[in-house]
Amino acid sequence: MAATNGVMMQYFHWYNPADGSLWDEVSRNASALAQAGITALWLPPAYKGSLGANDVGYAVYDLYDLGEFAQKGSIRTKYGSKAQYLAAIQAAHTAGLQVYADAVLNHRIGGDIAEPCCATPFQQNNRLNPAGPMREISAYTQFNFAARQDQYSNFRWNHTHFDAVDYDALNPNERNTIYLLAGKQFDDAVALEAGNYAYLMGCDVDFQNPSVQAELIEWGKWTLDTTGVDGFRLDAVKHIAAWFFPTWIDAMEQHTGKDLFVVGEYWTPDVAELVAYVDRLGGRIAAFDVPLHYQFHTASRQGAAYNLCQLGFNHLKQRRPDHVVTFVDNHDSQPLQALESPVEAWFKPLAYAFILLRQHGYPCIFYADYYGAEYCDADKSGDIQQIQLVSHRFLIDRFLHARQHYAYGEQIDYFDFPNCIGWTRLGDVDHPKAMAVVMSNSLAGYKRMYVGQANARFDDHTGHHNEPVRSNLDGWASFPCPAGSVSVWLQH
Repeated sequence: MAATNGVMMQYFHWYNPADGSLWDEVSRNASALAQAGITALWLPPAYKGSLGANDVGYAVYDLYDLGEFAQKGSIRTKYGSKAQYLAAIQAAHTAGLQVYADAVLNHRIGGDIAEPCCATPFQQNNRLNPAGPMREISAYTQFNFAARQDQYSNFRWNHTHFDAVDYDALNPNERNTIYLLAGKQFDDAVALEAGNYAYLMGCDVDFQNPSVQAELIEWGKWTLDTTGVDGFRLDAVKHIAAWFFPTWIDAMEQHTGKDLFVVGEYWTPDVAELVAYVDRLGGRIAAFDVPLHYQFHTASRQGAAYNLCQLGFNHLKQRRPDHVVTFVDNHDSQPLQALESPVEAWFKPLAYAFILLRQHGYPCIFYADYYGAEYCDADKSGDIQQIQLVSHRFLIDRFLHARQHYAYGEQIDYFDFPNCIGWTRLGDVDHPKAMAVVMSNSLAGYKRMYVGQANARFDDHTGHHNEPVRSNLDGWASFPCPAGSVSVWLQH
């Protein structure tokens, strides 16, 4: 983790303006974010995507082009130039923030030249049984990076470096088909959806290929040397052979001589699957708590019908508390995105209090929840929708202050009523004051809870209640909260 009671911020969402301004925004806001209590920033993919300046970064074209070369119609990326990116990282470091780079290793998109090759077709939803015999296809698997002219790396991708593609230029109208290239197999040690979930999109990287492994290790070293980042967020790890990551992380840490923070995005609501993945990697990486996100999503949709006591169970935070990044929403779950499952606005303060003010886990704040966002895009039916996400910055900042100064020591849970739960933190030697948190998804409620402090005054840090609460001689008090909301009571 970045620090005691560290907090990560995902400093982007899918619909940030494609005007090259984000890196400069990071530079401007780094100091204020650090003062608010954030300790690390997860920045979006910084390299050139197949759509150039309009690419969010997950359709990877050239990992070595950080907004420096005239490729895919632009020099800069969606977020700015290489110089602006490096300046943003420097500003974050100067403010005392760690920085995590987003690493998309498992696919390439936007090849420069189509190559003839042989491949066996498979249906998208069945990677175990061929949909037909091997045949010749034409695949955009040659990546020459002509504008870069071998600067930083002379590695040029071709069909021998990939195991599958999803487009045949000889049959451009064929849909829902994956083409397994001749002599290749889908990577092992991946998720088992559709039989084998190694293939995600574009040209699927062949992790069995020793030259590919060596190139990805060299790129990682180059990234660390060039940017000075403190760790990585690994994209879509369920589609990559799990055995590759310990080798890759070992090489990165040996190169830098320091421990790096690494978190993997393994998207599944199945907590047992997540636990198995973290354990398989020997705890070398943390994983995002997707099951907890879905609990928040469900709770926000069901309202008073949801039993809040369920939030204490069946998530990675409970099962592997030292290897989990908790979050409320992200760029994939936000409205109109591929994994759309947003947490409703009314419930977000409750969810952020849950991840920021309880023991265990490394919380991640989402840019669009902190600053708000407005955008439009087509929904699954093709209809254009206007989306407005409200800012929760006021309460998140209050929670961050409480996390910095009060969220320490023993935690006592009061998960004993379906519509109103609470917990207390009793503090420690360096942070001796207590905290009490109460939340309701229905009517206004209260919890009688032990705070370990006799005759102590507590004030509602959220501002929801003006009158203080005082504990009795035995260290107990009744702490209220508003209907459908949360209160955070801090010892005066």
